[in-house]
Amino acid sequence: MNRVTALACLGILLAGCSKEEAPPEPVRPVLSVQISPQDIAQLGRFAGTIQARYESTLGFRVSGRIARRAVDVGSEVKAGDLLATLDPTDLQNQVRSSQGDLARVQAQWINAQADARRQQELFDRGVGAQAQLDVAQTNLKTTRASLDQAKASVSQAKDQLNYSELRVDHDAVVTHWNVEAGQVVSAGQEVVTLARPDIKEAVIDLPSSLAENLPPDVRFTVADQLEPSISTTATVRELEPQAESATRTRRARLTLAQTPAAFRLGTAISVTLSTAIEPKVELPLSAIQEVEGKSRIWVIDRQNQTVAPREVQVLSRADGRVVVSAGVKAGERVVSAGVNSLKPGQKVKVDEGSTR
Repeated sequence: MNRVTALACLGILLAGCSKEEAPPEPVRPVLSVQISPQDIAQLGRFAGTIQARYESTLGFRVSGRIARRAVDVGSEVKAGDLLATLDPTDLQNQVRSSQGDLARVQAQWINAQADARRQQELFDRGVGAQAQLDVAQTNLKTTRASLDQAKASVSQAKDQLNYSELRVDHDAVVTHWNVEAGQVVSAGQEVVTLARPDIKEAVIDLPSSLAENLPPDVRFTVADQLEPSISTTATVRELEPQAESATRTRRARLTLAQTPAAFRLGTAISVTLSTAIEPKVELPLSAIQEVEGKSRIWVIDRQNQTVAPREVQVLSRADGRVVVSAGVKAGERVVSAGVNSLKPGQKVKVDEGSTR
C-alpha cells in the first residue's frame, strides 16, 4: 500500500468515527380526553306538581247555612261519607208543613169518596139527581189530584231535607274547601273540591315559545324534587291552547308511564325535557389545532402509544369549549393540550391521573 492510499483510508475512518447517531425522539407526556358523543339535547327543566287527573267540585242542592264540615283538607273519604251539613231547621219545618197538608187532603179524599158513593147509591135508587152525582164525582177527581200533589210535596220536602247533607259518591281526597261553617250558601254554589287518587298526572307550566315548538319525539322525565332517584317518563296528555296572559306560559298535563308510590297528590316534581339529536362531541378548545384554515385533533393510538392528526368539523365555540360533529368516534382518546408541538407518529405517554 503506497502512502497516498494509506492516507485516504485513514481519512475515511476518521470521518466515520466523527459522525454521531441521531438521538431517539423523546416520549412526551400529554393530557387527553375520551370521546363521549352527546345524542340527547336538553330543552329545559321545569318545576311542577303531581295532581289528580279527575277532580270534581261539589255543592248543596239546596240553600242554607253551613252547620259543620265533617272532614278537613287532605282527608281520604269513601263513597257515602259525610262531607258537610246545612242547618236542617227550615227544611224540617217544610217537611212538617207538607205532612200537615197531606193529612188535610187525605181527610178531604175520604169525604169525597163517601160523598161520591152516597150520590151514586141515591141515583141508582132513582131518588138522586144526575147533577149532584156529577158534582160528587168531579170533587172526587179534584181531591184525588190534590192528594197526589200533597204526597209529592211530602216526598220533595224529605228529599230537600236529605240534601242538607253533602256526601261523596266515590272514593276521593279532599283538596280544597270554599266555605266555612256558619256561611250561608245558595243551591249549586261550589263548596268542596275532591280529587280521585287512583289516576295521577304531572302538571307543569311551559314557556309559550317552547310549547309551540315541541319536537315530536320530545321526552319528559319526571322526578321527585326531594328524591331525584325516584323518576318515570311521561307523555303530553293535554296542552292548553292559549298562554296565560301574565306569565306567558301554557299549562301541560302529562300522563305518567308509571306512578311511584312516592308520587302522592301535591308532590313537588322536576320535569326535564329532552330530544334526540345527531351525535355531537364537546372538546376543550385547546384540543383543536388550526392548520391552513382546517381544524384537526390529535388522536392517540393506545396500542402503539403514538399520535396522529385527524380533521374534524367544528360546529360551535363558546366558553373555552368546541362542539364537533365529524371525525371522531366514541371511546377514542384525543390530546387535550399542547397540540401545536406534536408530530405524526410521535410517541406519547398518557398520564391517566391527569386526563380529563
